[in-house]
Amino acid sequence: MKNLKITLGLLAVAVSFTACTDEKKLQAEKDVAMYANYVDSVSNVEMNEAANDWDEIQKDYDRLKMNAENSLTGVEEDQKLKESIDNATVRYEEYKVKVVTEKEKADAENAKMTMRKTLLGPTYDGSADMTFAWVNKDNILSVYDNFVTTVENNKDSYSREDWDEIKLLYEALDTRKNTVEKEGLSSEDNRKIAALKIKFAPMYTVNRIGAKSEENEEAKK
Repeated sequence: MKNLKITLGLLAVAVSFTACTDEKKLQAEKDVAMYANYVDSVSNVEMNEAANDWDEIQKDYDRLKMNAENSLTGVEEDQKLKESIDNATVRYEEYKVKVVTEKEKADAENAKMTMRKTLLGPTYDGSADMTFAWVNKDNILSVYDNFVTTVENNKDSYSREDWDEIKLLYEALDTRKNTVEKEGLSSEDNRKIAALKIKFAPMYTVNRIGAKSEENEEAKK
């Protein structure tokens, strides 16, 4: 009887251990499947949409991957599950490169648009068209004044790329001025614009060179 009790006790422990092991294996399979399915699901999201929500996507990805990897602890014969995780990780990293590239492009465009709005002032229509058709004889002086004043106030913070964008916009504004002059620009406004242009020219030259020099020094470091 005593031996029977011992045998039954050992059997109970074995059954319990097996049940526990099976439960861990099932949980691991579930977590790995959730991770792999998430990667496949995310990969079908449009690039621009994924770029906008990238921080949340990365956060969920990190959480699900950690759950999947942790679930493998103590699970035997888990090579297939490991391969599933590895394959999903490769797919995600390939997708991530594409999305991050798209995000960097979108961020650059947003930064450029923000700069344009700041430089061109409240009458800017938000158009990417460089003909500046929205500039006319009535608002061109205020556009020049806002442009030059904004550059003066922020000249120490602009990068070389910023100065290149500033030059591009300034030249487009000058080209538009040639047209506006023929449309009835007053002599007084023309003189004031000329004074602003005289103020802008050396400010651009000096600070553009300074920004380039600073970037060269940083590159050397």
